[in-house]
Amino acid sequence: MNGYLNESNFMMVEEGFTTRDLLENLLVELCQEGDQQAFFVADLGDIVKKHLQFLKALPRVKPFFPVKCNGSDGVIRLLAELGTGFACTNKAEIARVQSIGVPPDKIFYSSPCKQVAHIKYAASHGVQLMTFDNEVELSKVARSHPRARMLLGIAADSNPSAHPSMMFGTTLKSCRHLLETAKEQAVEVVGISFHLGSRGLEPQAFAQAVAAAQLAFDMGTELGFQMHLLDIGGGFPGTEDTRARFKEMAAVMNSALDLYFPEGHGVEIVARPGRYYVTSAFTLAATITAREEVPMEQPGSESGWDGHCGSGISSFPNGCSIFSLQRPCPDHPSHSSSLRGPLGHADDRLADGLDLPQLQTGDWLIFEDMGAYTITTSPPGAPQPHITYAMSRMAWKAVQLFLGKPPQPEDDHESICTPLSCGWEMAESLCVTPVFAPAGII
Repeated sequence: MNGYLNESNFMMVEEGFTTRDLLENLLVELCQEGDQQAFFVADLGDIVKKHLQFLKALPRVKPFFPVKCNGSDGVIRLLAELGTGFACTNKAEIARVQSIGVPPDKIFYSSPCKQVAHIKYAASHGVQLMTFDNEVELSKVARSHPRARMLLGIAADSNPSAHPSMMFGTTLKSCRHLLETAKEQAVEVVGISFHLGSRGLEPQAFAQAVAAAQLAFDMGTELGFQMHLLDIGGGFPGTEDTRARFKEMAAVMNSALDLYFPEGHGVEIVARPGRYYVTSAFTLAATITAREEVPMEQPGSESGWDGHCGSGISSFPNGCSIFSLQRPCPDHPSHSSSLRGPLGHADDRLADGLDLPQLQTGDWLIFEDMGAYTITTSPPGAPQPHITYAMSRMAWKAVQLFLGKPPQPEDDHESICTPLSCGWEMAESLCVTPVFAPAGII
């Protein structure tokens, strides 16, 4: 074991006791205590399952988890234990992962726009891998971090017509000039980076991006750089109902990587899966703190209600589903409803047009798929929802076997498997039944 995570960092649940059960137990306790603070339940076993699936589907790709997606302690510790790297966008995120002992060579300073002070911080803490896509960024690194190992970011958006001014990454036409400038400034360029993004990752777009990366690789090699690292970015779906399913995407990715960067040619491939790892692992429970009935504008239309949800969360993902833990009585019709976040927040509109039963102050709402970009880095003293981490005994055993820990005496019946194959078997077992049952309104 690597020592980043142990059983004191999470609640162990036995087989048959799901995190849905844990969620209900916590709600009963909170209601008895009169505590109506929002909280998360995080299924770490779901992240273990995702990690094993990732390695099995993309065996040549090393994952670097983007800390900005979810910097919670349990997630960072688990992924460090599993051996992933971390993609950081600023000094605070670098400090966050290094505070638990993650070594500098497992950190990728992935922001395309970096503050000089943060570059110097990375240099003083041994973080060398960075990215650039323009001369200004290149000059900052050349002056502040002469030992940096740089990836040239290229534009690879599947929909380049959308917001072109906000695109990161240089064009293929500009690559040679930037590489020549890096040579003049004695900056070491070691590879190419691109990022399609979670909204536009399509199979054809990925193949085109890899082809462009291969051309940029050739330019760097011609100029004398030791090009050996390809970063394929993120955009991997985090839920099973996503349009581009992970296994289908992985098949296309493997084909493109094998075509343009064949195995055995000395090229290391990394990716930055964020939503993929954490979206489905987190469920949020929040209460209704205020409500108001709002008459519809059209005469004869059914009235609606407007409720304030005391979550402490500043944003919710689009399409967030709300389910019912107890089926509504047929005699209680649903109403067109809106949800608002914390009062006084500039962006408090969470959802409109929801068909919900008439709710009362103190009712609990359950939001699934809440693991990505919902846990923000807040200033000291700012309230943050509590997170209860849970993992099944089977998932914890899968972690141990994956890392090569010998089975305990009571596990002798499994000793015919190698540690790795046992890990895959358990990963498949975890896939049979979803850990989270439908959640909803209490």
